[in-house]
Amino acid sequence: MPEGDTLYRTAETLRRWLGGREITAAQTRVAGFPALRLVGQRVEGVEARGKHLLLRLDSGQVLHTHLRMSGSWHVYPTGQRWRRPEYQARLVVEAGDHLAVCFNAPTVELLQPKAEGAHPSLGKLGPDVLAADLDLDEVRRRARTRPPDMALGELLLDQQVVSGVGNIWRCEALFVEHRNPWTERQKLTDEELDALILAAAKLMRTSVERGHQSGTHLVYRRTGRPCRRCGTRIEGRLLGADQPRTAYFCPSCQPA
Repeated sequence: MPEGDTLYRTAETLRRWLGGREITAAQTRVAGFPALRLVGQRVEGVEARGKHLLLRLDSGQVLHTHLRMSGSWHVYPTGQRWRRPEYQARLVVEAGDHLAVCFNAPTVELLQPKAEGAHPSLGKLGPDVLAADLDLDEVRRRARTRPPDMALGELLLDQQVVSGVGNIWRCEALFVEHRNPWTERQKLTDEELDALILAAAKLMRTSVERGHQSGTHLVYRRTGRPCRRCGTRIEGRLLGADQPRTAYFCPSCQPA
C-alpha cells in the first residue's frame, strides 16, 4: 500500500502538471463516474491527506482517489507510451499536452462541494503525519479513545488517530524509538507518544526529500538479517486482528 510519503510525492507531480490547468478531456472505466463533468474545469489544487489524494476543482468539487494496495497515478506527455497496460486505467484526465492516468485505484469518486466532512473516510481522518503544523494534541486525544491495551504497532496504522503512516514507517519509527510493536498504548506517556509520532514524521519527510523510499531500511523486510544497531537477527511477525501486517523488529533493541 502506498504510504503518506509516496502520496505526497504523487501529489507534487500532479500539482506540477495539472495545477492551474483546464481539463480538456476525461475518460473512465469506473461505472457511474461522471467523467465528462471534469471537462472544462480547472484544477485549483492537489492535496495528499494521509493516504488519500484530492484534486480540487474550480467548481468546488473534489476528485477523490484512494490507492490502497494496488493503485497509482502516472503523468505522461500526450502520445508517450504508458508504463502499465491500458486495461488497468481507471481514470484518464487530459490537460493540454499532458495526461494523468489513475491505475487500479479501488476508490475513484467526484465529491460535491463541502462534502468532505461527511465522507465516511475523509471525515474521520486523524492529523496528517506530514503536515507542517502536525497537531500532536489531537493525535494524543484520538489515541486515548483506543483501548488501553492496543498495541503500538496497530495504533500507528490507525488512520483515524494519525493519517499517512503505513507498515514501512511504523516499523522504522518503532525501531528508532526502541519500542516493541506489541507494547500496549497505555504504557507510553504523552511525551513518549509524541516522540514516536515525530520519529515517523521525520523519517517520512526524509523520504520525500530524497524523492524515493530508502533502500537501506533499519528493520523493514530484513527478517533474519543482523540489526544495524546491535547485530541481533531481525524478526518479523504478523500483528493486527482485522488486516494483519508483518511487524519487523529487533528483539534486543525493542524488548517486549
